[in-house]
Amino acid sequence: MTAAGRRTAVHKKALAAGALAVALITGLAGCSGSDGAATKGTSGGAAGPKKGPAAAPKAVPRLIGDGSTAFTGAQPHQPVWQRLKPGETPPQFVVFSWDGAGEDSQKLFSHFRTVGKKYDAKMTYFLSGVYLLPEEKRNLYDPPQHSAGRSDIGFNDTEGIRATVRELRGAWLEGNEVGTHFNGHFCGADGGVGNWSVEDWKSEIDQAKSFVKNWKTNAGLRAEQPLPFDYDKELVGARTPCLEGRNNFVQAAAQMGFRYDTSGVNDQIWPKKDLGLWDLSMQLVPVPGRAFQTLSMDYNFLVNQSPGTTQGDSSRHAYWGDQMRDGLVQAFERSYRGNRAPLIIGNHFESWNGGTYMRAIEETIATVCVQKDVKCVSFRQLADWLDAQDPDVIAKMRTLKVGEAPTGGWKGFLAPRPAAPAGAPAAAVPAVTTPAVKQAERR
Repeated sequence: MTAAGRRTAVHKKALAAGALAVALITGLAGCSGSDGAATKGTSGGAAGPKKGPAAAPKAVPRLIGDGSTAFTGAQPHQPVWQRLKPGETPPQFVVFSWDGAGEDSQKLFSHFRTVGKKYDAKMTYFLSGVYLLPEEKRNLYDPPQHSAGRSDIGFNDTEGIRATVRELRGAWLEGNEVGTHFNGHFCGADGGVGNWSVEDWKSEIDQAKSFVKNWKTNAGLRAEQPLPFDYDKELVGARTPCLEGRNNFVQAAAQMGFRYDTSGVNDQIWPKKDLGLWDLSMQLVPVPGRAFQTLSMDYNFLVNQSPGTTQGDSSRHAYWGDQMRDGLVQAFERSYRGNRAPLIIGNHFESWNGGTYMRAIEETIATVCVQKDVKCVSFRQLADWLDAQDPDVIAKMRTLKVGEAPTGGWKGFLAPRPAAPAGAPAAAVPAVTTPAVKQAERR
């Protein structure tokens, strides 16, 4: 079966498996179980950040291992963030991210690289490691709780690997981030990632790194240019398949030097750290015309609009895309004019329902990334900004609810505190709790 055929089969299995009733109400399904397997034969502060180097790294490349990766110096096009000044309005951050991140015959990876450059939007590409592993070498993958050579999203072929590496190389040089979506994308009860131990997650992470660090040898593409980064240092964050298994993953990630996770479900409020990692979870956003919210991801709009199929009524495609775009823009507006909490958006390189969700994302980027004080950034860049801030300021901003603007404006809300009289106890920052959100069954 071709990679395209495998992808279709996986979608049918995932969507026909049922248990979507809860998702239709809450929209908490993380993703489909197939997110872009390559097709065979395919080719600052509110005042603004100080820009880093605009050109490609000038350091002499230092090849790593078999030459699949190389240290080429500091990543270009990175902002240098400043700590907020007292009374300063925080920027409005928006993160666009992609699960799977392979280039196939649809050429959506290369397309959205172009979109990102047009609107000065940096993004995060969560690479599935098996997209750099050829089918004939599938047994090199030994997934936790499964037999060697098993993957629910298949593997790749030589030309698909060549194309994916080309896009990853260009994306990084343009200032985007390369994270991980791990490997086999196992969801559900039968060996799914929700049942994995901390040690299982460590094995999966190590293997995802290995496929990136050895793609030349594994695919026989020794004449190709290396990826221009050290993946051991580049990889600092992830999103788990179907948003499952987060608790044990975060424990493993914390031990392996990760800086953030985006596998949870949250409201549009300022983030906090969990075991030392920034919790940059997916968020609940409006569904225009409906009485509920859904997750800020293309798949979740899909399962609410055309349950059971990725190609629903074609007469509804345009409306469904508009509904997703308008929901994301509404979510943006309530943060932008309210608490300024970062907006987190997740996607897949897929042409579900005639490609309407890809159009919706592109129109959202064009709408929000050009506005004043808006920074469309990668997760790593957002984590950098958060780490540069006064923790007490972040804690105070966390007291603002969804869409809540500070009473009296930011100047007063983030003004310096009056000096306490000598001997007086320091004022405590109010504790904030986030209501637990029960995730829906996805399989």
